[in-house]
Amino acid sequence: MENQSTVTEFLLMGFADDREGQILHFVIFLSIYVIALCGNILIITVVPLNHHLHTPMYFFLVNLAFSDVCLISVTVPKSMANSLTNNKLISFYGCVTQIFLVISFVGAELTILTVMAYDRYVAICHPLQYRLIMNWGACAQMAAASWISSVMHGVLQTSLTFRLSFCRSNIVEQFFCNIPQLLKISCTDPKVNQILILIIGSVVNAFMFLFIFVSYGYIFSTVLKIPSVQSRYKAFSTCTPHLMVFSLFIITAVFSYLRPKALSTPTVDLVSAVMYSVLPAVLNPIIYSLRNKDIQEAVGKIPNQFKNLIG
Repeated sequence: MENQSTVTEFLLMGFADDREGQILHFVIFLSIYVIALCGNILIITVVPLNHHLHTPMYFFLVNLAFSDVCLISVTVPKSMANSLTNNKLISFYGCVTQIFLVISFVGAELTILTVMAYDRYVAICHPLQYRLIMNWGACAQMAAASWISSVMHGVLQTSLTFRLSFCRSNIVEQFFCNIPQLLKISCTDPKVNQILILIIGSVVNAFMFLFIFVSYGYIFSTVLKIPSVQSRYKAFSTCTPHLMVFSLFIITAVFSYLRPKALSTPTVDLVSAVMYSVLPAVLNPIIYSLRNKDIQEAVGKIPNQFKNLIG
């Protein structure tokens, strides 16, 4: 990479140039970061401490929470440090690392949501075979496959991006290193990269989206055949948090990458990046906590569990 590039560092875009605005940005991002960490770490802590939560659904929820913690930790702390120190520089290899991690954790988020949809499909459409199909060995394999495939995707996308040369501008019009922004400032013609990234992203995302939609098609078909209204409500309630989280992810991703060019301004780009890289990590644990009585009850038991441990 060093031979291909004369740029040794990049300049990230900030949310404000005046000192008051930079401090405000730091305070807002710090608050968001703390909320996201507390919510997701709470889920990661609560599930192992409560035996009745040792099910495939909550196992994958822990994986999703871990992915959220990692994703928001890749972008927000660096942005906060930049605002606090009024230094927007990031090293070349720091930018490489940031892109790899963002792509990997966003990919992990989507693959885990896909696996969670399959879990709900088996639980509702094949309840008698649920324990046989979703055994712990199968769950571990699906989680491992999700993480490994996401890392491989991150390596591929990062390699494609940094095969380009950067020798003119080093200004990245985003608060973290982002592939579309880097393609704009490359000295090399990015058309091949844009086509490859579009093809890879479209194939991977289309497969996962189709899988989730088909799974929920079968789920809704099965639930609507249940004669009892209470049983239908109970079945739907186990899917609602996942559907809300998935919808949030889809909406933010579509707005970020598929909006018209007429809406692509530096300010809108910043807001859209916050939507898909920061917002899900904050809202996911809130959605699962508000819509899940098991999580609420487990959280309420934490003080007594710590008292027992200390005692």
